[in-house]
Amino acid sequence: MDKENFLIAQFDSKYIGDDGAVVGDTIYSMDGFFEGIHFKREWMSMSQIARKAMLVNISDAVAMNASPQYALVTIAVPHDLSEDEIVELTRGLQDTASEFGFEIIGGDTIGGDSLNISITLISKSDNPLYRKGLQVGDILLYTGVLGESKRDLNRLFIGQPIDNDSKFYAPILRGEFISKARQYLRVGMDISDGLYCDTNKLLEYNSLGFASLTDIPEEIGMSGEEYEMLIGVSPDNLERVREIAESMDISLTTFAKVADNQEKYPCHSHHF
Repeated sequence: MDKENFLIAQFDSKYIGDDGAVVGDTIYSMDGFFEGIHFKREWMSMSQIARKAMLVNISDAVAMNASPQYALVTIAVPHDLSEDEIVELTRGLQDTASEFGFEIIGGDTIGGDSLNISITLISKSDNPLYRKGLQVGDILLYTGVLGESKRDLNRLFIGQPIDNDSKFYAPILRGEFISKARQYLRVGMDISDGLYCDTNKLLEYNSLGFASLTDIPEEIGMSGEEYEMLIGVSPDNLERVREIAESMDISLTTFAKVADNQEKYPCHSHHF
C-alpha cells in the first residue's frame, strides 16, 4: 500500500492535488526538510541545510508559475545545536528568502532530538500552472539533466565526498523558464519524487496513460529531489517551448506521449 497516497486521500478538499493550494488569488504550499529523512547533518553545513530547505519549498511555487510573498518557518532545534550554528541556519533561510524576493514573517520553534524544518509559503500568480488539463496526444518533457541527485546521495551514503555545487545540495529552479513558457504549457509540476513517480502522479490525476518515446533508465527515472520541471505540451506548441528553453540554454527532453491507456512507470514511494 502507498501510505502517502492513502493518507492524503483521507482529506476531502477540492484544493488538494497540485504543488500548492490555489485559494482565490493566493497559493499556499508547505514542505518539510527533516534530519534523517532528507539529510544528515554530517553531510551538509547549516547554510546548505537552510538553503535547500527553502529551495524545495520555493520549487512548489515556481512549479505553479507563482512568486512567493511570505514564509512561515517552524524549526525543531536539537539540544546539541550551537548558537553559531543557529545563526548560520537562520541567516541561510533569510538570505535565500531575500534572494527570491520574499520575507519570513513568523513560525514556531520547538525542542527536538533532530533538526527538522517545515516551511509554509504564501505566493501569488496571475496565471497559475496546474497539473490538471492533460489531453491525449500531448507531449511530456522535462527540463535539465536528471540523475545527479540520486548519484550524489548514493555517494554520501558510502562516505564519498560530492561537489559543493551538486544539485543534491542546491537544486536549480526553473522559475524564469516557466514564466516565459506559461502560455504554451498545458500542465506542469516539479520533479521531487523522481521522474517515474511524478509522471505517474500527473497521469493518474488526469486519468490517462502514456506511450514511451524514449527509454528512461532507472538511475534517471528514480532520481528524487531533482526539482527540475515536468511539463505537458500540446504538439502545436512544442516548437515554441523548445525555442524558449534554447534561448535560456536549458535542455529539454521529450520522453513520452499522453495516451488513452493505463500505462505507468514502475515506482515506489521515497517516503517509506
